[in-house]
Amino acid sequence: MNWSHVKENVEEVRERMAAAARRAGRRPEEITMIAVAKTHPAEAIRAAYEAGVRHFGENRVQEWEGKCAGVADLKATWHLIGHLQSNKAARAAKLFDSVDSVDSVKLGERLARARAEEGVAEKLRAVVEVHLGGEETKSGVDVGEVTAVARGIAKLPQLELHGLMCIPPLVEAEQVRRYFQQLREVRDAVQRECGLQLPVLSMGMSHDFEAAIEEGSTEVRVGTAIFGLRGKM
Repeated sequence: MNWSHVKENVEEVRERMAAAARRAGRRPEEITMIAVAKTHPAEAIRAAYEAGVRHFGENRVQEWEGKCAGVADLKATWHLIGHLQSNKAARAAKLFDSVDSVDSVKLGERLARARAEEGVAEKLRAVVEVHLGGEETKSGVDVGEVTAVARGIAKLPQLELHGLMCIPPLVEAEQVRRYFQQLREVRDAVQRECGLQLPVLSMGMSHDFEAAIEEGSTEVRVGTAIFGLRGKM
């Protein structure tokens, strides 16, 4: 498949990100684009890398295991953004630079243990996924438990807690703002209560990243707007 459209798409998304940042009185460089390459091959990742993207997101450990060798030469940051089952934590700790979907202290402990057993000196970046919207099909920590989970993760020496992530219900961009606002408020509360610095708010995808940026997002996870419709893996 020809991936020449990726460069143009990346440029367009960057322009939209910058415009949203300016509307919010923010600097465009404050926001990181994570290109979500789930179901797309290594060639698609390479095309986005050549367009200047340096952060990539994957949903499944097994899928990433099947294609990471094809981009092993790229100096990029690899994020796991999908739900991580405890029994795959050890594999994830070896494969990714960041796990952006930590949803329990127990999972954090498994990641930390695997990192320690591998003898990796560099800390694994961690982001806590918060469950907003009440959807049973979504993962994440309930709002009332975020502070406790953040405290627990922050105590693990092999992990470095950077912030919070959410996947709100699929609604119109203007309606989704309240979920983005809620995540920002939860983050601010956790910082006050725990004395932690949590600079990362990972929120916003292809259909709503502009609203997310206007509400304070520091990382947007963009797949379809960059690579096109999902393929089959």
